[in-house]
Amino acid sequence: MDRAEFESTWKKLIADASGATANVGCVSCERCERCTDCTFCRESKGLARSHYCVACEGCTDCSHCARSTACLACQHCTECERCVGSAYLVRCVACTGCTYGFGCVGLAKRDFHILNVPYDRQTYFALVAKLTRELRIA
Repeated sequence: MDRAEFESTWKKLIADASGATANVGCVSCERCERCTDCTFCRESKGLARSHYCVACEGCTDCSHCARSTACLACQHCTECERCVGSAYLVRCVACTGCTYGFGCVGLAKRDFHILNVPYDRQTYFALVAKLTRELRIA
């Protein structure tokens, strides 16, 4: 095998893989593509070992997330991107080990924050309820 043959075969493998839409090892997933070992997900793409996610893309080991992208080991996150090991986040980006965040970016190991500002638990839930209604986030 020479360089040209390697490059040609490699490009063909990439093209074939990117065109595939089949799910592997999924149970009761609906309208999903390229998912692996997922259960009860809907309208998602490229998930792995995720459960009950809706309209997510590229997430791994997540559960009960919605409209999130490239998250890892997150639960109950909505409209989040690139978050890791977090739970109950809404519209957060690149947060790690956080819980109960709304509109936060780049936080690590923080709880009850809105737009990266800390709040006590009661104030946090009151503000989030108002923002969720006004922003029409379901």
